[in-house]
Amino acid sequence: MTETVPLLILGALLCVLGILNRKGNISSIHWYQRQRVAEENIPKYGKLMGNGTLIIGASAIATAILRMLFASEAFFLILAAGVPAGIAFMLYAQFRYNGGLF
Repeated sequence: MTETVPLLILGALLCVLGILNRKGNISSIHWYQRQRVAEENIPKYGKLMGNGTLIIGASAIATAILRMLFASEAFFLILAAGVPAGIAFMLYAQFRYNGGLF
């Protein structure tokens, strides 16, 4: 159980960060990752970046909770699927609204 607590905390922090990003507060995203986002696209960019962060956070929480309940390593597959899905959302937002990664 103690090895799943950090994963649970990390997931909760990522979910909070994702909610803040979804509301349009993109100040938590590094400046060079958001420097070319137009003012009118900030809510859309924040929503996509927030969705990606929420997906990663929710998959971490789900993995931690299921791991605590059933003590099976197989639940890390949830995290293994959630992280690439969340990163895909973030990359889409970067390329669409920032014009690239840098």
